[in-house]
Amino acid sequence: MISRLIEKIVKTNAPVVVGLDPMLSYIPEHIMDKAIEEKGESLEAAAQAIYDYNVGIVDAIYDLIPAVKPQIAMYEQFGIEGLVAYKKTCEYCKEKGLIVIGDAKRGDIGSTSAAYATAHIGKIKVGNTEIPAFDEDMVTVNPYLGTDGIKPFVDVCNSNDRGIFVLVKTSNPSSGEFQDRQIDGKPLYEIVGDKVREWGEASMDGDYSNVGAVVGATYPEQGKILRAIMPKTFILVPGYGAQGGKAADLVDYFNKDGLGAIVNSSRGIICAYKQEKYACYGAEHFGEASRAAVVDMIDDINSVR
Repeated sequence: MISRLIEKIVKTNAPVVVGLDPMLSYIPEHIMDKAIEEKGESLEAAAQAIYDYNVGIVDAIYDLIPAVKPQIAMYEQFGIEGLVAYKKTCEYCKEKGLIVIGDAKRGDIGSTSAAYATAHIGKIKVGNTEIPAFDEDMVTVNPYLGTDGIKPFVDVCNSNDRGIFVLVKTSNPSSGEFQDRQIDGKPLYEIVGDKVREWGEASMDGDYSNVGAVVGATYPEQGKILRAIMPKTFILVPGYGAQGGKAADLVDYFNKDGLGAIVNSSRGIICAYKQEKYACYGAEHFGEASRAAVVDMIDDINSVR
């Protein structure tokens, strides 16, 4: 799977992933009003509005980028209807040729972890038929439970040609409460990085592994260290833009081949029409604002590759 992502990065010249993380406060009034008119003030209306919003953004940007990253919590808040919108969003993005990275941060042990892997990147057998559920191409995974939680995902990566991104050093301010704690003279994030490299050796796909890592743009010094620890690991980089990460901070996240990392922006793209820089597009043309923001982001990231 990672080879497919790399092919699309090379083709688009855009090591960029757009986070489809819709909140109702992001959605233009005309989209929300139409959904409420059709379905009333209901969870069904909310789910329809976020799906229509996603479609408008994807239609505007799909030719510019290799991948999208829907955050499942933004859909789960609307219950079953929200999960239906999540599934429909994943399907629509794949129809447009995009790699879908499900941001679910799943992690458990044994059969429970295997069930999570099946739900997101695998297939469930019903009678004699194997059926994908959410059918993302890749998914984010929490490593806190160790190898027992990761191996079932790696097994599915190998059987279904899929990928994962394991949380190593996250972009949030309090990440250091655990991730920076010293253990045997090393911070925990380095120990996790070592394990990600080890897990990845069991699922190589060309020069890189299907087992990737999440390393926040907000911690460039740690990112430099982790790049050296995990040379064959593709890094998913959150924290760019709205969280304060800058392109200049990301130089060391990429390898000398210009690959090795893909940078996420969520609010900075999907809410572009609300920013002063892109306000000229207006809410009616929110997709065009998002497209302009993607072009600017690609130029910014490529300036440091």
